[in-house]
Amino acid sequence: MGWIFQLKEKEPGEVQLVMRRVFILPTRPGLAFVGLLLIMLIGSVNYNLGLGFVLTFFTGSCAVVDMYMTAKNLAFLHLAPGRAHPVFAGDEAQFELHVRNRTPRDRYAVWLGFQDEGEPRQAVDVAAGGSASLVLSRPSTERGWLEAPRVRLFTRFPLGLFGAWAYWRPDLKVLAYPQPEVAPPPLPTSGAAREDGYGTVGLDNFSGIRNYQPGDPMRHLAWRQIARLHPADGGNLVSKHFEGGAVSDLLLDLNALPPMLDIEVRLSRLTAWVLEAERRAVPYALHAGHRQIEQGLGEAHCAACLRALALYGKEGA
Repeated sequence: MGWIFQLKEKEPGEVQLVMRRVFILPTRPGLAFVGLLLIMLIGSVNYNLGLGFVLTFFTGSCAVVDMYMTAKNLAFLHLAPGRAHPVFAGDEAQFELHVRNRTPRDRYAVWLGFQDEGEPRQAVDVAAGGSASLVLSRPSTERGWLEAPRVRLFTRFPLGLFGAWAYWRPDLKVLAYPQPEVAPPPLPTSGAAREDGYGTVGLDNFSGIRNYQPGDPMRHLAWRQIARLHPADGGNLVSKHFEGGAVSDLLLDLNALPPMLDIEVRLSRLTAWVLEAERRAVPYALHAGHRQIEQGLGEAHCAACLRALALYGKEGA
């Protein structure tokens, strides 16, 4: 009976829905159909109708076949978790699920959804020997790990007289980053650099003109070249490029923020600063509690910093 225990615990890897994991009961139309069979049987007995008996037992046998086919529409499907990309707290966390059919029978109208959300709202058809994928969404209310709830699979195929269902708890979780602060203060640059992230050393080393990039100081705009370019001709803003400009070491330190701020507000501010530094291509380091990430830049560095902020103060950080 270990499968009963698995209904509540996470099931790692791929899972097969054996027949004993599939439950089945008559639907409302199925109960009405049973009532109709009883009326037909009573009428056939009272009036001794041979054709009535034939019709009653024939339709009853069709209901039995439908019960078997409905259960088989779920049985022996293979379920596997897919990818779960990180999100920011407050956004919809998306859990990718795979349904694989390694039997020679096609499966139709298999509905999936989280159990605590009521009736499943997404359906898939899985061809024989094929697979199907779907994404279930759930709002993330706070930072940290968000585990996938128990999934309910349901089907009424083929006649709708019976409903078969099964449960699955995928070993899948989404990491929710802190929600970035809406209007954070400027980046905490120091030394020779200004708040706009550009240093004052070596600005005389003019190296040329390049296309304008978000974050370039207004004083670096090449106004003479811009005046020669007409927007109707496809002209874009351009700025002067200098070599030797010194950008100070950017350290994003949680302990350096005002202690009177709530910890979640401080984490949100650091998240906004990480995204801003990435957008402006300014190398940065992060200190958050016992996590100290050296100066760097790029997608992997950004993900490591956001992960440290998301798991700050959480178990397993």
